[in-house]
Amino acid sequence: MEIFWFSGSSYAWRVLLALELKKIRYTSRLLEASKGEHKTPELLALNPRGKVPILRDGDIALGESLAIIAYLDRTTPEPPLFGRSAAETGQIWRAILDSLYYLEPAINRIVGPIFFGGADEKADDIRAAAKEVHAELQTVERTLRTRSWLATATISAADIALYPFIELLLRAAGKDAAQSLDLGFLPLVETYPALASWQEQIRALPGYERTYPPHWRTSTAYAGSHSPAPVA
Repeated sequence: MEIFWFSGSSYAWRVLLALELKKIRYTSRLLEASKGEHKTPELLALNPRGKVPILRDGDIALGESLAIIAYLDRTTPEPPLFGRSAAETGQIWRAILDSLYYLEPAINRIVGPIFFGGADEKADDIRAAAKEVHAELQTVERTLRTRSWLATATISAADIALYPFIELLLRAAGKDAAQSLDLGFLPLVETYPALASWQEQIRALPGYERTYPPHWRTSTAYAGSHSPAPVA
């Protein structure tokens, strides 16, 4: 299998985590968005939308991170990421959709202006989005106080779907442009201790370091951030 991706893409990070969890051998194709490498004829033939991640498995080419994870779950059933029973599958998808519909859009409203400019002009909307994120994270925190993982007794697609967005949010909250906004996310261990413990569980997974965004390794993401060792 080949995975085409960008460093720092939350969607690509999901797929990399799934590949590592399932111990699937894959070839990493790290692209540079600034060079338009995702818009080449070869890549557009694989995904006409010109987006990553893209998985290529023989004659199969697939975009959209959740679709790729579902594909991996069928080709390599263990460990299952979408549950072993109908009840587990339902709980996992509910948690994924909660993140997809309520957390991700609000997080993107925060991180976009902070990373790419315009944080001052959009300060009011960023603060409003932060309130929405806090409301959702409080629900996640309550869940993680009662169990180790979001949807089931073991790690699932719900966890790896949400995790990259939490890291993206924390990285944005640590940027200089965010300091005057009083977002209230850092330090995570004080604001959301159960979520911080969940975060550390994922960071401790075998193969995690291979999934970490390469360009993040050379910068201080946020107060208290870990510094992953280079991957050999």
